[in-house]
Parts: sequence; C-alpha cells; structure tokens
Amino acid sequence: MKRNIKINKGLDIHLKGSAFNLHHKVAPSLNYTVYPTDYPGLIPEVVVKDGDKIQAGTTLLYDKNAPSLKVVSPVSGTVLLVDRCEQRVLKDILIEADGKESFIDFGKKDVNELSGKTIKTTLAAAGILALFRQRPYDRIVNPEETPRDIFVSGFYSAPLHPDFDYVLKGQETDFQTGLDALAKLTDGKVYLGVRSQQQTDNIQNAEVMEFEGPHPAGNVGVQINHICPVNKGEVVWTVRPEDVLVIGRFFNKGSVDMTRLVALCGSEVNQSALGYYTLRLGQTVEPIVENSVTQNIPLRFISGNPLTGKRISASGSLRVGDPQITVIPEGDECFDFLGWARLVPAKVVDARVKGSRRAMILSEEWDKVFPMDILPDFLIRAIVANDVKKMEELGIYEVAPEDFALCEFVDTSKMELQQIVRQGLDTLYKEMI
Repeated sequence: MKRNIKINKGLDIHLKGSAFNLHHKVAPSLNYTVYPTDYPGLIPEVVVKDGDKIQAGTTLLYDKNAPSLKVVSPVSGTVLLVDRCEQRVLKDILIEADGKESFIDFGKKDVNELSGKTIKTTLAAAGILALFRQRPYDRIVNPEETPRDIFVSGFYSAPLHPDFDYVLKGQETDFQTGLDALAKLTDGKVYLGVRSQQQTDNIQNAEVMEFEGPHPAGNVGVQINHICPVNKGEVVWTVRPEDVLVIGRFFNKGSVDMTRLVALCGSEVNQSALGYYTLRLGQTVEPIVENSVTQNIPLRFISGNPLTGKRISASGSLRVGDPQITVIPEGDECFDFLGWARLVPAKVVDARVKGSRRAMILSEEWDKVFPMDILPDFLIRAIVANDVKKMEELGIYEVAPEDFALCEFVDTSKMELQQIVRQGLDTLYKEMI
C-alpha cells in the first residue's frame, strides 16, 4: 500500500514558458564538455590527453580517493583539450564528437543474475556510479560503502519543471531495470517518491511514496526527511530519475548511453521551440537555443531550473543533474521606478537580485518555505560561525544546497545560502575524515 505524505510548507513559483509535451528534433552537436566540478567531492586524476581518440564510455578521469570511481566520455570522438587553470587544477575536458556513435561494449547483463557487488563494480567502471550522491555531505558516493537506503524522486517540482511522466514514456522497461539494480546495492529499501496521479502500478523492487504539496516536494532531501531521516553514522544514496534510466539502458544495451530528454523552457524561449530535446550530458545547448530565443536583449541561460541551476552561455553545455535548459531575461536594461512600492499584481521575473546584501535577521521568512524538521536560520548561523557541533545538532547531515534554494529566493538579506550550505558540508566532511 502506498504511503501518502502531505508537504505543507513551500512555494510554487509560477513562471511563463513551461515546456510543451512535444519532442523536437535537433541537429547533432560536435562540442561536448566534461566538468569535474559536477561531481562534488571528486579529486580528479586525468587519464587522457589532447588528441586522444575515444569512444562513449571511455574513462576520462577517476577519483584519486577511490580509483574505481570513474568519469567517462558521453560521446565518441577526439579529446580537443584537457583544460587546466592555476596550479594545474583541472577545469574541464573538451571533446569533439565524430558523429559515429561508437560505444564501448560492456555486454548486456541480466540484473537478476548479478550480485550487488558485481553491479556496483560494473557501474563504477562504466562511470555511472559517479552520478550517484550520498547523504550526508551531498557528494559522490564511496564505492566501499553500502547505503542504508536509496532514494529516487520520480518527479520534479522546481519552477518550469519538466514532466517526468512524459520523459519516461516508452522507457518504462529501462526504468524498472534501473530500480532492480538499485535494489541490489542496499540492504535496506529503495524509495521512489511520486505524485499521486503518476502511474506506478507496475513498479517493483521499490517502495512507492506519494507526495502532495508545493515545491520543494520534489527535492529528494525533503522526501528523505519525511520518510526516514539520516542520523549520524548513517549513509543513504540518492539517484536522479533520469540516471535510473541510464542504469537501465546500460544493463539492457551493454553500453553507456548518457542521452536524456531535456526540457527547453523559460519566458524568452519562442513558443514554437518550447518542448523537449534529446541531448547528452556535456553537449552544447547552442543548436537548440540559437534561433529559439528572444533577440536584442540580454538573456540568462541556465542549465537547470532558475533556483538551483548553473549559469551558462548560449554556447554552454548541459551539466550533470539538470533536466532542463531555462532562458529568462537578464534584466540589465530594466528599471522599475519605486519598484518596491508599486501596487501591481505581478512583475516581470528576471535574473536581477533586486537588492544588496544586508544583515541576517530572524524574520521567520525561511521557515514558511522550508518543509524539513530543521531550523534553517539557526543552521545557517552555525555554518557561518563554523560551529561543527551545532551544525550536527541542527541537522546538517540531512541537507544539501538545493534544499535552501527557496529560502535564498525569499531571503530579504540576499545571502547566498546554497553556497553557505555547500561550504558547511565540505567543512564538516573534512572534520569527520
């Protein structure tokens, strides 16, 4: 029997430009970029060099702390540049696709006949385990650990969010195979969070949990907090729904297929272009936006949603974990006379911060949109003060930066709360190891 959970706190931000449930064709892209910063906690050791010929699934780098954990190429082609910044820190790896769709053959496998250890080892070697995240610390997983439970949020709730039911259509077999594989990686349960209207009657090897309420109901951290919170000494893993499909395709096809159906959305996207496009991780978004957006005004291109996504250029790349590309006005050319006092029902939403940083005050505005059993203002203060003991007492083991995105949105102090939480998690991890 499904368990229904009602989220009472939160905020749905209604923006113009939601993607229509239409699949648009897009010309193949030649340019791909792999960013090590998309894998929090990974210390990269590069194994390719400029000019190397590679296939989809070829290892590009591995984690120095866990050499079995690899990041692989999403496409076949040539390594154009292993780009490093100061002190030879790896910035990114640029790849030029050859258009041949050449994949390393890992061999088809029946998940039901494999042990959990074999599945974990295989996923790590194929670069797929690097897509997983763990709580606490919201970082890449440790292949040597066995998670207490694994959590998958099967829907999105952020502004302009894609429709995962539409994304899933025709890929149900791969999704189930992915869940079957996850079930063997834990001694506990695989929890799948869904909306009440989603069809889940055929789902196996996962406990389905229905969620109602506003954003951030779709955040996996909120779901963990309401299902089975993380205590000190425990580790749980989280997997994005689009990556469950990658896992399923890997075992069913025997190759690393990083393609995904990505929503192009936002108020500055032409109506005819709103919809879904098949892209690969790291692929440049230029082919889908160059003739599809408003011209002659400054635009903000975002890989992801407006609250947690990463700012990119018009020729930037789809980043790990982002199911949508969002285009909104930058707002540089706008000036609202007495904007703070205008009595209008709605204003144009753009990328402006609309205010400078101020002193942090206890106004309870964060509490109204933060649906976890945690005191967000006191936790942020503990992080800023670098008080590790207080951080632990106030629940930092359960949170990730995205859980504070709404707090950051409503914050009159204009604090970069997601960045503060990221720093707090990294500090705590260093203290614990």
